[in-house]
Amino acid sequence: MNTKQKITRLIEFLFGILATEAIVFAILFYAFEEPTRLVSAQNEILQTQVDDAMTLYAENCAVCHGLAGEGIGATPSLDNDGLRTMDYDELVKIIARGRYETAMPAWNKTDGGPLSDYQIGELAALIQSGDWNATRDRVVNLGLAPLVPFETEPDPVIFEQIGALTDGAVLQQAVTLFATECVACHGADGLGTSLAPALNDPLVREKAADELTRIITLGTPGTLMAGWSSTLAEEEIAALVTLVTRWDEVPLGAIPAPDVPVPTTAESLALGEELFAANCSRCHGPEGQGTPRAPALNVKSFLTETSDLAIQQIVTQGVPGTAMPAWGDRMTEADIQAIVGFIRQWEATAPEVATPARGGGGGPPWLRSDAPADVFVPPGQQTDGAAGQAADPQAGATDHREGSGAGGPPDGYGGGGVAAGGEHTAGEVPPWAQEQVQPAWWETLDQRVLVLVFSGVGVATLLIFVGYVALRRNPPSDGE
Repeated sequence: MNTKQKITRLIEFLFGILATEAIVFAILFYAFEEPTRLVSAQNEILQTQVDDAMTLYAENCAVCHGLAGEGIGATPSLDNDGLRTMDYDELVKIIARGRYETAMPAWNKTDGGPLSDYQIGELAALIQSGDWNATRDRVVNLGLAPLVPFETEPDPVIFEQIGALTDGAVLQQAVTLFATECVACHGADGLGTSLAPALNDPLVREKAADELTRIITLGTPGTLMAGWSSTLAEEEIAALVTLVTRWDEVPLGAIPAPDVPVPTTAESLALGEELFAANCSRCHGPEGQGTPRAPALNVKSFLTETSDLAIQQIVTQGVPGTAMPAWGDRMTEADIQAIVGFIRQWEATAPEVATPARGGGGGPPWLRSDAPADVFVPPGQQTDGAAGQAADPQAGATDHREGSGAGGPPDGYGGGGVAAGGEHTAGEVPPWAQEQVQPAWWETLDQRVLVLVFSGVGVATLLIFVGYVALRRNPPSDGE
């Protein structure tokens, strides 16, 4: 074998070593990176599940469990460590099949509910690893906030009058309990809401005291009425039964409807500003200061004397006999709540006396004689004065579609939350909800992998160098 053949063989041998080392290092690199890749993939799946679950919660659960899982009345809170640390399969079972003799129904399709196995798993992921602040924003932005009075305070004057009745102290205790525990579902003065029937009703007063005690203690299966035995003492339940059976003696107004503010988010305020500018500003002024056509809204007297629910009712139903139309058939409930929230934020700086703006030409589209009565100007389509021509829809407009809701992670998350590991930590955002910044490729490499790679390259280079030096010092003879 001549010198050229030997050199060729040596080079082939050294390249073979390099190729083998490359394969070995590739396997090692994959082995080191696989756990990180799995964690990243699991976080992405969790992010998708929780994002879907927030919408499911808004549509199905918020009416009983509240905006952010805080619970309403006897309905328990979902934002608690007991559920976060509960066995996942057990939690899924409770959601799927419900709980016997409570207001918790079965949600699985196989048990008569509306949700699939996968959706129930998503809700379980939300309860154990979700961000309740972000869930609250989703519920608000979808217009599904349960606008019920959680609690109120008895009227002090009427409260004193109740004390003068027979067993007045018992009735006063019951009125106080009802104002804090029951008004959320049964409404002011016990006259009922969309969630629960009236208790201040002659038909209810005819029921036997034992039956009323049983209902309050154990609840009513198949309804939102949960059992209160674990929340109220026996004497408190007895006091409530006394109130129900003698409610005709209690003056109306004893348990007034509280001022329930419409919840807002940054997205809902932006939407409300846009809708107000497009549909309300021509009559009420661009800053709500009023015009000769309509009264001021941005004024102390109106905002302090008119509750959010009253404003919502005015916008929804209109004011008969005035130029104020009913918007309930033109806007979604979420749109109207967004406008109410936008109007309410003026209260902090509202003037004592408003200076009306001069009316613009043409008026809003629903006041123009050439426009149909049900015209509704969507966001970004504000009309241009007397000409009635649509302004540039791109000018200052934001994309708003009915039912679009709030954006999912990572946007729109607040300070508090639940860490991905299941521990509730104030001020901490779950890893899947944090802003995802793609690191440079060298930042993702494990230090051990870098050491192996550079060591392998060094060893291979050394072998090539040693082989080259050996050939230079002891070259083979031409005859070999």
